[in-house]
Amino acid sequence: MDLYKFIVEEESGERLDVYIADQIEDLSRSFISKLIKKGLILVNGEVKKPKYIVKKGDLIQVDIPERKDLEPYPEDIPLDIIYEDDDIIVVNKPKGMVVHPAPGSPNKTLVNALLNYTNDLSDINGKIRPGIVHRLDKDTSGVLVVAKNNKAHMDIAKQLKERSIKRIYIALVHGVLNKDEGVIDAPIGRNPRNRLKMAVTHINSKEAITRFKVLERFSKYTLVELSLYTGRTHQIRVHLSYINHPVVGDSLYTNRKNEFGIKTQMLHALKLGLKSPSTGEYMEFEAKPLDEFTKVLEMLRKNDR
Repeated sequence: MDLYKFIVEEESGERLDVYIADQIEDLSRSFISKLIKKGLILVNGEVKKPKYIVKKGDLIQVDIPERKDLEPYPEDIPLDIIYEDDDIIVVNKPKGMVVHPAPGSPNKTLVNALLNYTNDLSDINGKIRPGIVHRLDKDTSGVLVVAKNNKAHMDIAKQLKERSIKRIYIALVHGVLNKDEGVIDAPIGRNPRNRLKMAVTHINSKEAITRFKVLERFSKYTLVELSLYTGRTHQIRVHLSYINHPVVGDSLYTNRKNEFGIKTQMLHALKLGLKSPSTGEYMEFEAKPLDEFTKVLEMLRKNDR
């Protein structure tokens, strides 16, 4: 059973089921309503109805039973391992791969591949997410670190909370950015009109900061390097769309023409830097972009100056 606890930090006027859906992205409102009816969601130690309006200071506890259909099993899926020691595995996640099982993606995930590779994975995040400390979107490729034991998991989680982990991405975006570098400081929360999307909003949102630096400019596109100060869901994609330079190929946050014929977004987690959970030594890892990404850039450099 997975247990979540959080305190409502500000008045939002949201229903209990809506508020929890904002906090735990994998849960639908209908599933949350079932948990409430089963007494598995408590507000200040009491059972409330789904329509209960949450108040500042409310302590909410959510107990999520392990779903048998989502319990991962080993699958013989190749892993691109960049580095491994007794504490961590650093992988280059391919685009199109979900990190852990979820409704709609019960198998063929990174977790299924990891379970086939090793029995040494942290269990802090429950049976569905062994070893998983942070995630990448399904269609974002690149470097990701996995914890092999609980001590390493807690250490990496602490580094993430303290914002000391270095996370560098590259993306090809629509339009030509005028500024060579800058900071996007705009809070992100659930899109009130589309629960599948996030949005820049001041309603029930969290601080989100992304730094960008222009690497190359083309006639209609820009290659940018991005670093994360925070790690909100879809943060880079939402922020780039917010400044009117969405990621090329991102079907969720732009409807602009995709002239390259690619099926997913041109966003890649290039570098990850963190301290070793055992020695405290700083380590940095890099995952080269996929061939598809490289070929698009080569075509632009040749034909689109």
